[in-house]
Amino acid sequence: MAKQSDAAPEGANKGRAANSTVTAKQVASYLRSHPDFLLEHPNLLDGLEPPVRDHGNGVVDLQNVMVKRLRDEVEMLGGMRDDLLETSRGNANSQDRIHRAIIALLEAPSFERFIECVTTDLAVILDLDLVTIGVEQSDQAFPSHPAPGVYCLEPGQVDVLLGPGNRMQLRDDVSGEPALYGSGASLVRSDALIRLAIGEAVPAAVLAMASRGEGRFHSAQGTELLSFLAKVLEISFRRWLHLAPN
Repeated sequence: MAKQSDAAPEGANKGRAANSTVTAKQVASYLRSHPDFLLEHPNLLDGLEPPVRDHGNGVVDLQNVMVKRLRDEVEMLGGMRDDLLETSRGNANSQDRIHRAIIALLEAPSFERFIECVTTDLAVILDLDLVTIGVEQSDQAFPSHPAPGVYCLEPGQVDVLLGPGNRMQLRDDVSGEPALYGSGASLVRSDALIRLAIGEAVPAAVLAMASRGEGRFHSAQGTELLSFLAKVLEISFRRWLHLAPN
């Protein structure tokens, strides 16, 4: 007795294939019953070309223009989202670096190591090229470069650099001053200068953080983390120098 084949007739397979084809009428019916579908899947608009309908007598349907505007808005919002995510990641990275820098400062076992941490370790932790301290000094007999990363400035030079009374100056395209950066001044293309208010009996001082990349610091960026770092430095200086709190 011949064994019955399990294979379906060829015509039946063709029928199933035909039945599995989605028709334009079905798509239109689905969209009518799901009016929010394109709102939930706006990326589908990128591959669609809506018709420009001419109704005669100079009357033209602006549907194409409206859809194009929606596409542009979706693209713009996508760009804003990406920028926001990038900014958030950058802020988190900066915050982590500042926190690590502060911990390193607080762990310094001596004043000499504290100064070394400011002028050496901070540059590594914050991914900068130079970090220095400038202190105004009226005594001409005092060395202009008393320690690595520490420079003596002329009286009033902090106000010249920052502007009278200004706490901070962010510069995005500069040539570094030898008085602040010594032999490394030629590397500097962008820097942040922060006034250090250590105490009334202490000469005016400035923290200088520099990068060889233009735009690393700029006037539009947030300064909260830099201000926090400067505040920690001021408190630490006062403690090491046995000064009363401001």
